Amino acid sequence: MLDRANKISAELVRIRRDLHAHPEMGFNETRTAALVADTLREIGVDVREGVGRTGVVGTIGKGNGRVIGIRGDMDALPIIEETDKPYISTNPGVMHACGHDAHTAMLLGVAHLLMQSYRQNPWDGEIRLLFQPSEESSDKDGISGAMAMIADDALTDADAVIALHVDSKHPAGLCRFADGYSMSAVDEFKIWVYGTGSHGAYPYTGTDPIQMIAHVLNALYAIPSRRVDPLEPCVVSVGHIKGGATSNVIPAEVYLHGTLRSFSQEIRQQLWDEVERAAKVCEAFGGTYKVAIKKGYPATLNAPEINKVMREVTADLLGKEVIQVEKAFGMGAEDFSYMTQIAPGSMFMLGAAIDDGIVRNHHTPIFDIDESVLPKGSAILAESALRLVRGG
Repeated sequence: MLDRANKISAELVRIRRDLHAHPEMGFNETRTAALVADTLREIGVDVREGVGRTGVVGTIGKGNGRVIGIRGDMDALPIIEETDKPYISTNPGVMHACGHDAHTAMLLGVAHLLMQSYRQNPWDGEIRLLFQPSEESSDKDGISGAMAMIADDALTDADAVIALHVDSKHPAGLCRFADGYSMSAVDEFKIWVYGTGSHGAYPYTGTDPIQMIAHVLNALYAIPSRRVDPLEPCVVSVGHIKGGATSNVIPAEVYLHGTLRSFSQEIRQQLWDEVERAAKVCEAFGGTYKVAIKKGYPATLNAPEINKVMREVTADLLGKEVIQVEKAFGMGAEDFSYMTQIAPGSMFMLGAAIDDGIVRNHHTPIFDIDESVLPKGSAILAESALRLVRGG
Protein backbone atom coordinates (compact mmCIF):
# COMPACT_ATOMS: atom_id res chain seq x y z
CA MET A 1 0.00 0.00 0.00
CA LEU A 2 2.81 2.44 0.82
CA ASP A 3 4.52 1.75 -2.51
CA ARG A 4 1.31 2.56 -4.36
CA ALA A 5 0.85 5.70 -2.25
CA ASN A 6 4.36 6.87 -3.03
CA LYS A 7 3.60 6.61 -6.76
CA ILE A 8 0.86 9.24 -6.40
CA SER A 9 2.89 11.48 -4.09
CA ALA A 10 3.33 14.24 -6.69
CA GLU A 11 -0.43 14.35 -7.27
CA LEU A 12 -1.11 14.58 -3.53
CA VAL A 13 1.29 17.52 -3.28
CA ARG A 14 -0.36 19.21 -6.26
CA ILE A 15 -3.83 18.87 -4.74
CA ARG A 16 -2.68 20.02 -1.32
CA ARG A 17 -1.05 23.14 -2.76
CA ASP A 18 -4.10 23.93 -4.85
CA LEU A 19 -6.29 23.71 -1.76
CA HIS A 20 -3.80 25.72 0.28
CA ALA A 21 -3.89 28.51 -2.29
CA HIS A 22 -7.71 28.57 -2.22
CA PRO A 23 -8.77 28.24 1.44
CA GLU A 24 -12.42 28.52 2.45
CA MET A 25 -14.05 29.04 5.84
CA GLY A 26 -16.47 26.65 7.52
CA PHE A 27 -19.71 25.87 5.64
CA ASN A 28 -18.36 27.92 2.71
CA GLU A 29 -16.10 25.25 1.20
CA THR A 30 -17.85 25.32 -2.19
CA ARG A 31 -14.75 25.30 -4.41
CA THR A 32 -13.09 22.70 -2.21
CA ALA A 33 -16.17 20.46 -2.24
CA ALA A 34 -16.46 20.74 -6.02
CA LEU A 35 -12.80 19.78 -6.45
CA VAL A 36 -13.28 16.81 -4.12
CA ALA A 37 -16.45 15.61 -5.87
CA ASP A 38 -14.95 15.96 -9.35
CA THR A 39 -11.79 14.10 -8.31
CA LEU A 40 -13.77 11.29 -6.70
CA ARG A 41 -15.86 10.84 -9.84
CA GLU A 42 -12.70 10.72 -11.99
CA ILE A 43 -11.41 7.95 -9.73
CA GLY A 44 -14.71 6.06 -10.03
CA VAL A 45 -16.10 6.62 -6.54
CA ASP A 46 -19.84 7.01 -5.91
CA VAL A 47 -20.39 10.59 -4.72
CA ARG A 48 -23.01 12.32 -2.58
CA GLU A 49 -22.70 16.11 -2.35
CA GLY A 50 -24.28 18.62 0.00
CA VAL A 51 -23.86 16.36 3.03
CA GLY A 52 -23.73 18.51 6.15
CA ARG A 53 -24.32 21.51 3.84
CA THR A 54 -20.95 21.66 2.05
CA GLY A 55 -19.59 18.20 2.82
CA VAL A 56 -18.99 15.35 0.40
CA VAL A 57 -19.29 11.60 0.97
CA GLY A 58 -17.62 9.12 -1.35
CA THR A 59 -18.60 5.45 -1.07
CA ILE A 60 -16.53 2.47 -2.17
CA GLY A 61 -18.08 -0.99 -1.95
CA LYS A 62 -21.56 -2.31 -1.29
CA GLY A 63 -23.36 -5.21 0.28
CA ASN A 64 -24.26 -6.24 3.79
CA GLY A 65 -20.80 -6.16 5.33
CA ARG A 66 -19.16 -3.69 7.68
CA VAL A 67 -19.34 0.08 7.20
CA ILE A 68 -16.13 2.04 7.83
CA GLY A 69 -15.85 5.83 7.75
CA ILE A 70 -12.69 7.84 7.11
CA ARG A 71 -12.93 11.53 7.95
CA GLY A 72 -10.96 14.42 6.49
CA ASP A 73 -11.85 18.03 7.32
CA MET A 74 -11.74 20.74 4.65
CA ASP A 75 -12.14 24.18 6.26
CA ALA A 76 -9.61 26.96 6.81
CA LEU A 77 -9.08 29.72 9.38
CA PRO A 78 -9.45 33.54 9.45
CA ILE A 79 -5.69 34.20 9.40
CA ILE A 80 -3.55 36.35 7.08
CA GLU A 81 -0.80 34.09 5.75
CA GLU A 82 2.79 35.30 6.13
CA THR A 83 4.84 32.82 4.12
CA ASP A 84 6.78 33.15 0.87
CA LYS A 85 5.50 29.89 -0.59
CA PRO A 86 4.37 29.89 -4.23
CA TYR A 87 1.10 28.35 -3.04
CA ILE A 88 0.36 31.12 -0.51
CA SER A 89 -3.34 31.84 0.10
CA THR A 90 -5.04 33.84 -2.63
CA ASN A 91 -8.09 34.43 -0.42
CA PRO A 92 -7.25 37.51 1.69
CA GLY A 93 -7.58 36.92 5.42
CA VAL A 94 -8.19 33.18 5.09
CA MET A 95 -5.51 30.50 5.46
CA HIS A 96 -5.10 26.76 5.80
CA ALA A 97 -3.22 27.11 9.10
CA CYS A 98 -4.14 23.76 10.64
CA GLY A 99 -3.43 21.26 7.86
CA HIS A 100 -6.95 20.57 6.62
CA ASP A 101 -5.70 21.04 3.06
CA ALA A 102 -3.36 18.10 3.72
CA HIS A 103 -6.16 16.05 5.28
CA THR A 104 -8.33 16.57 2.20
CA ALA A 105 -5.49 15.72 -0.17
CA MET A 106 -4.63 12.57 1.79
CA LEU A 107 -8.25 11.41 1.81
CA LEU A 108 -8.38 11.83 -1.96
CA GLY A 109 -5.24 9.69 -2.03
CA VAL A 110 -7.10 7.12 0.07
CA ALA A 111 -9.89 7.11 -2.52
CA HIS A 112 -7.40 6.34 -5.28
CA LEU A 113 -5.73 3.54 -3.32
CA LEU A 114 -8.97 1.91 -2.20
CA MET A 115 -10.54 1.99 -5.66
CA GLN A 116 -7.47 0.12 -6.94
CA SER A 117 -7.87 -2.43 -4.15
CA TYR A 118 -11.62 -2.82 -4.69
CA ARG A 119 -11.23 -3.46 -8.43
CA GLN A 120 -8.64 -6.10 -7.72
CA ASN A 121 -10.37 -7.75 -4.76
CA PRO A 122 -13.89 -6.45 -3.92
CA TRP A 123 -15.12 -6.55 -0.33
CA ASP A 124 -18.59 -6.98 1.10
CA GLY A 125 -19.37 -3.72 2.86
CA GLU A 126 -18.78 0.01 2.50
CA ILE A 127 -15.92 2.38 3.05
CA ARG A 128 -17.19 5.95 3.29
CA LEU A 129 -14.87 8.87 2.64
CA LEU A 130 -16.17 11.72 4.79
CA PHE A 131 -14.98 15.10 3.50
CA GLN A 132 -16.19 17.26 6.35
CA PRO A 133 -16.84 21.02 6.43
CA SER A 134 -16.47 23.39 9.37
CA GLU A 135 -14.37 21.62 11.99
CA GLU A 136 -12.84 24.87 13.23
CA SER A 137 -16.11 26.63 13.99
CA SER A 138 -19.81 26.19 14.61
CA ASP A 139 -22.75 28.16 13.25
CA LYS A 140 -24.95 30.47 15.30
CA ASP A 141 -26.88 27.44 16.57
CA GLY A 142 -23.74 25.63 17.72
CA ILE A 143 -23.74 23.16 14.81
CA SER A 144 -20.31 22.09 13.55
CA GLY A 145 -19.44 20.15 10.42
CA ALA A 146 -19.34 16.75 12.10
CA MET A 147 -22.75 17.34 13.67
CA ALA A 148 -24.20 18.44 10.32
CA MET A 149 -22.82 15.38 8.51
CA ILE A 150 -24.17 13.05 11.19
CA ALA A 151 -27.58 14.71 10.85
CA ASP A 152 -27.42 13.97 7.10
CA ASP A 153 -26.82 10.25 7.77
CA ALA A 154 -23.14 10.20 6.79
CA LEU A 155 -22.42 7.73 9.62
CA THR A 156 -25.64 5.71 9.61
CA ASP A 157 -24.88 2.04 10.36
CA ALA A 158 -21.15 2.78 10.69
CA ASP A 159 -19.11 0.12 12.48
CA ALA A 160 -15.99 2.27 12.87
CA VAL A 161 -14.64 5.69 11.92
CA ILE A 162 -10.99 6.74 11.62
CA ALA A 163 -9.02 9.92 10.98
CA LEU A 164 -5.63 11.54 11.34
CA HIS A 165 -4.36 15.02 12.07
CA VAL A 166 -1.05 16.43 10.88
CA ASP A 167 1.18 17.80 13.63
CA SER A 168 3.65 20.53 12.73
CA LYS A 169 5.49 20.29 16.06
CA HIS A 170 6.64 16.66 15.82
CA PRO A 171 9.13 15.04 13.40
CA ALA A 172 7.79 14.13 9.99
CA GLY A 173 6.51 10.56 9.95
CA LEU A 174 6.19 10.13 13.73
CA CYS A 175 2.79 8.56 14.47
CA ARG A 176 1.31 9.24 17.91
CA PHE A 177 -1.54 7.16 19.31
CA ALA A 178 -3.61 7.46 22.48
CA ASP A 179 -6.24 5.02 23.76
CA GLY A 180 -9.34 6.32 25.54
CA TYR A 181 -9.88 10.06 25.90
CA SER A 182 -7.26 11.65 23.69
CA MET A 183 -8.51 15.25 23.31
CA SER A 184 -10.61 17.26 25.72
CA ALA A 185 -14.10 18.66 25.73
CA VAL A 186 -14.23 22.43 25.24
CA ASP A 187 -16.76 24.90 26.64
CA GLU A 188 -16.88 28.69 26.89
CA PHE A 189 -18.05 30.71 29.85
CA LYS A 190 -18.98 34.36 30.15
CA ILE A 191 -19.46 36.25 33.42
CA TRP A 192 -20.92 39.72 33.90
CA VAL A 193 -20.31 41.25 37.33
CA TYR A 194 -22.43 44.28 38.25
CA GLY A 195 -21.93 46.98 40.87
CA THR A 196 -23.13 50.56 41.12
CA GLY A 197 -19.93 52.23 40.02
CA SER A 198 -18.72 55.54 41.44
CA HIS A 199 -16.24 58.39 41.11
CA GLY A 200 -12.69 57.08 41.32
CA ALA A 201 -11.95 59.52 44.15
CA TYR A 202 -14.91 58.24 46.23
CA PRO A 203 -15.02 54.45 45.83
CA TYR A 204 -16.75 54.03 49.20
CA THR A 205 -19.88 55.69 47.83
CA GLY A 206 -20.64 52.73 45.54
CA THR A 207 -19.77 49.12 44.79
CA ASP A 208 -16.80 48.28 42.58
CA PRO A 209 -17.12 45.38 40.07
CA ILE A 210 -13.39 45.57 39.24
CA GLN A 211 -12.54 44.79 42.87
CA MET A 212 -15.17 42.03 42.79
CA ILE A 213 -13.81 40.48 39.61
CA ALA A 214 -10.41 40.12 41.28
CA HIS A 215 -11.98 37.79 43.83
CA VAL A 216 -13.95 35.99 41.12
CA LEU A 217 -10.70 35.37 39.24
CA ASN A 218 -9.08 33.89 42.34
CA ALA A 219 -12.07 31.58 42.75
CA LEU A 220 -11.95 30.54 39.07
CA TYR A 221 -8.24 29.78 39.10
CA ALA A 222 -8.66 27.73 42.28
CA ILE A 223 -11.17 25.37 40.63
CA PRO A 224 -8.64 22.85 39.22
CA SER A 225 -6.47 22.82 42.35
CA ARG A 226 -9.08 23.13 45.12
CA ARG A 227 -12.44 22.00 43.78
CA VAL A 228 -11.60 19.13 41.36
CA ASP A 229 -9.92 15.80 42.13
CA PRO A 230 -6.24 16.33 41.19
CA LEU A 231 -6.28 13.01 39.32
CA GLU A 232 -8.87 14.41 36.91
CA PRO A 233 -7.39 16.61 34.15
CA CYS A 234 -9.07 19.96 33.59
CA VAL A 235 -8.24 23.54 32.63
CA VAL A 236 -9.90 26.85 33.48
CA SER A 237 -8.50 29.83 31.56
CA VAL A 238 -9.61 33.44 31.18
CA GLY A 239 -8.75 35.14 27.92
CA HIS A 240 -10.75 38.37 27.97
CA ILE A 241 -11.67 40.90 30.63
CA LYS A 242 -13.37 44.20 29.86
CA GLY A 243 -14.50 46.95 32.20
CA GLY A 244 -14.34 50.71 32.43
CA ALA A 245 -13.24 53.40 30.00
CA THR A 246 -11.13 55.89 31.93
CA SER A 247 -8.94 56.23 35.01
CA ASN A 248 -11.19 58.09 37.42
CA VAL A 249 -14.54 56.36 36.87
CA ILE A 250 -15.28 53.05 38.58
CA PRO A 251 -17.55 51.23 36.11
CA ALA A 252 -20.86 49.59 36.95
CA GLU A 253 -20.07 46.41 34.99
CA VAL A 254 -17.12 44.11 34.21
CA TYR A 255 -17.20 41.35 31.61
CA LEU A 256 -15.07 38.17 31.65
CA HIS A 257 -14.75 35.45 28.99
CA GLY A 258 -12.91 32.14 29.35
CA THR A 259 -12.57 28.50 28.31
CA LEU A 260 -13.07 25.18 30.11
CA ARG A 261 -11.37 21.90 29.19
CA SER A 262 -12.06 18.44 30.59
CA PHE A 263 -12.20 14.76 29.68
CA SER A 264 -14.95 13.05 31.69
CA GLN A 265 -18.56 14.19 31.54
CA GLU A 266 -18.70 14.27 35.34
CA ILE A 267 -15.84 16.77 35.54
CA ARG A 268 -17.28 18.74 32.66
CA GLN A 269 -20.53 19.19 34.57
CA GLN A 270 -18.62 20.07 37.73
CA LEU A 271 -16.73 22.83 35.92
CA TRP A 272 -20.00 24.39 34.77
CA ASP A 273 -21.26 24.35 38.36
CA GLU A 274 -17.99 25.71 39.77
CA VAL A 275 -17.99 28.69 37.40
CA GLU A 276 -21.39 29.63 38.77
CA ARG A 277 -20.08 29.23 42.32
CA ALA A 278 -17.03 31.39 41.57
CA ALA A 279 -19.12 34.19 40.07
CA LYS A 280 -21.35 34.19 43.14
CA VAL A 281 -18.37 35.42 45.23
CA CYS A 282 -19.17 38.95 44.06
CA GLU A 283 -22.34 38.95 46.15
CA ALA A 284 -20.23 39.12 49.31
CA PHE A 285 -19.09 42.58 48.13
CA GLY A 286 -22.53 43.86 47.25
CA GLY A 287 -22.54 42.90 43.61
CA THR A 288 -24.71 40.83 41.32
CA TYR A 289 -23.76 38.65 38.37
CA LYS A 290 -24.86 36.72 35.30
CA VAL A 291 -23.20 33.55 33.92
CA ALA A 292 -23.55 32.07 30.43
CA ILE A 293 -22.08 28.68 29.47
CA LYS A 294 -21.71 27.76 25.79
CA LYS A 295 -21.23 24.03 25.42
CA GLY A 296 -18.68 23.08 22.78
CA TYR A 297 -17.24 19.83 21.46
CA PRO A 298 -17.21 16.76 23.73
CA ALA A 299 -14.02 14.88 24.51
CA THR A 300 -12.62 12.66 21.75
CA LEU A 301 -12.70 8.99 22.71
CA ASN A 302 -10.29 6.69 20.86
CA ALA A 303 -11.43 3.07 20.87
CA PRO A 304 -8.51 0.79 21.83
CA GLU A 305 -9.57 -1.93 19.39
CA ILE A 306 -9.53 0.52 16.45
CA ASN A 307 -6.24 2.02 17.59
CA LYS A 308 -4.75 -1.48 17.74
CA VAL A 309 -5.52 -2.05 14.06
CA MET A 310 -4.10 1.33 13.08
CA ARG A 311 -0.92 0.78 15.09
CA GLU A 312 -0.44 -2.63 13.46
CA VAL A 313 -0.88 -1.08 10.03
CA THR A 314 1.58 1.70 10.87
CA ALA A 315 4.16 -0.82 12.09
CA ASP A 316 3.75 -2.92 8.93
CA LEU A 317 4.05 0.07 6.59
CA LEU A 318 6.53 2.37 8.34
CA GLY A 319 8.10 0.29 11.13
CA LYS A 320 7.50 0.12 14.87
CA GLU A 321 10.09 2.82 15.50
CA VAL A 322 7.77 5.57 14.20
CA ILE A 323 5.03 4.73 16.72
CA GLN A 324 4.69 6.68 19.96
CA VAL A 325 1.92 5.75 22.42
CA GLU A 326 0.74 8.50 24.77
CA LYS A 327 -1.83 8.84 27.52
CA ALA A 328 -3.52 11.73 25.68
CA PHE A 329 -2.67 14.31 23.02
CA GLY A 330 -3.53 17.26 25.24
CA MET A 331 -6.34 19.63 26.10
CA GLY A 332 -7.13 20.70 22.55
CA ALA A 333 -10.55 19.83 21.15
CA GLU A 334 -11.87 18.24 17.94
CA ASP A 335 -15.39 17.83 16.56
CA PHE A 336 -14.36 14.36 15.36
CA SER A 337 -15.49 13.58 18.91
CA TYR A 338 -19.11 13.64 17.73
CA MET A 339 -18.33 10.89 15.23
CA THR A 340 -16.74 8.73 17.92
CA GLN A 341 -20.03 8.97 19.81
CA ILE A 342 -21.77 7.34 16.83
CA ALA A 343 -19.26 4.56 16.14
CA PRO A 344 -16.03 3.28 17.71
CA GLY A 345 -13.30 5.50 16.32
CA SER A 346 -9.71 6.59 16.41
CA MET A 347 -7.69 9.62 15.37
CA PHE A 348 -3.90 9.53 15.37
CA MET A 349 -1.39 12.36 15.05
CA LEU A 350 0.97 12.32 12.06
CA GLY A 351 4.15 14.31 12.64
CA ALA A 352 4.77 16.76 9.81
CA ALA A 353 7.40 19.26 11.01
CA ILE A 354 9.71 20.76 8.40
CA ASP A 355 13.23 20.01 9.61
CA ASP A 356 14.79 23.47 9.38
CA GLY A 357 14.66 24.68 12.99
CA ILE A 358 11.64 26.96 12.46
CA VAL A 359 8.61 26.27 14.67
CA ARG A 360 5.47 26.54 12.54
CA ASN A 361 2.70 26.18 15.10
CA HIS A 362 -0.87 25.43 14.13
CA HIS A 363 -3.17 28.46 13.84
CA THR A 364 -0.29 30.82 13.08
CA PRO A 365 0.46 32.84 9.90
CA ILE A 366 3.61 30.80 9.12
CA PHE A 367 2.11 27.31 9.49
CA ASP A 368 3.31 24.76 6.95
CA ILE A 369 4.11 21.04 6.81
CA ASP A 370 6.59 18.58 5.35
CA GLU A 371 4.67 17.24 2.36
CA SER A 372 6.59 13.96 2.39
CA VAL A 373 4.05 12.72 4.95
CA LEU A 374 1.14 12.89 2.51
CA PRO A 375 1.54 9.39 0.99
CA LYS A 376 2.27 7.96 4.44
CA GLY A 377 -1.01 9.27 5.80
CA SER A 378 -2.96 8.05 2.78
CA ALA A 379 -1.42 4.58 3.02
CA ILE A 380 -2.11 4.19 6.76
CA LEU A 381 -5.73 5.30 6.45
CA ALA A 382 -6.38 3.17 3.36
CA GLU A 383 -4.84 -0.01 4.75
CA SER A 384 -6.53 0.49 8.14
CA ALA A 385 -9.94 0.88 6.50
CA LEU A 386 -9.28 -2.16 4.33
CA ARG A 387 -8.50 -4.35 7.33
CA LEU A 388 -11.45 -3.00 9.29
CA VAL A 389 -13.98 -3.54 6.49
CA ARG A 390 -12.73 -7.07 6.08
CA GLY A 391 -13.08 -7.70 9.79
CA GLY A 392 -9.41 -7.32 10.69
